[in-house]
Amino acid sequence: MTRSDRSAAAALALAAFAFAACPQPDAERERAAQTEAAAPEEAEQEKTLYALGASIAQRTLPGVKLEEDDLDALQRGFADAALGRALEADPRESAAAIQKLLTERRNAAAAAEKEAGRAFIEEAAKAPGAERTASGLVYQPVAEGQGAQPKETDRVKVHYTGKLRDGTVFDSSVQRGQPAVFALNRVVPCWTEGVQKMKVGGKATLTCPSDLAYGDRGVPGRIPPGAPLVFEVELVEIVQATPTEQAPAKPGDAPAAKPGEAPARSETPQAKPAQPQGEAPAKAP
Repeated sequence: MTRSDRSAAAALALAAFAFAACPQPDAERERAAQTEAAAPEEAEQEKTLYALGASIAQRTLPGVKLEEDDLDALQRGFADAALGRALEADPRESAAAIQKLLTERRNAAAAAEKEAGRAFIEEAAKAPGAERTASGLVYQPVAEGQGAQPKETDRVKVHYTGKLRDGTVFDSSVQRGQPAVFALNRVVPCWTEGVQKMKVGGKATLTCPSDLAYGDRGVPGRIPPGAPLVFEVELVEIVQATPTEQAPAKPGDAPAAKPGEAPARSETPQAKPAQPQGEAPAKAP
């Protein structure tokens, strides 16, 4: 075999090796398809795990104001407990310190929100046609109704949208497409007072200081502690009250509101946590 023959043979062998080493089109397409199929599943799992982490934080730390600097130790403790590693501190031994920290942070968050809320209420009271009542409620008629006015012992059918001071919607019968029915003596004071000023067919905006709504407790994951609230309300109908609703409810006797009911009433400025999405403002001890 001549030198040129040997060179040609070597080149052919090298080419054959390279060809064998390279993925074939069919195999490459199959692997690509498998990768593409796995990607959405992995992305969905990552999204689910993220949501789990958010859920744990919302349920465990409602109304607690944390800073970026707090997260290193918090995440480290979470990871050690979740992975079964040795803990740097015993949660049982630190229970009192944990409760003290949470209370201090919640109180600080509520105080800051109430301070911002006072300025928000002042601005709302300056709106054209707005009336600020002795309780602190700001009532602003949007459309005058032509029907009757409800009494405190009446049941009413309403459409409403509840918002935070930044415009975030936390509940809306309008979005659900179904009006809510509730007794006026079993809702937060803001509603009891404000809706009685309306006539059937009318619309109004109720801007509520926190002590007429959910107070310093707020609603975990939905309404910050000390938050003022804005309700856009349409009075659809006055409904006959049941005998048990004729008398004002006593502290603690009101059941939790169901979807489509109104914000639960508080007999004191400390309001009961509100119910999940779709429930209206219910009465609390």
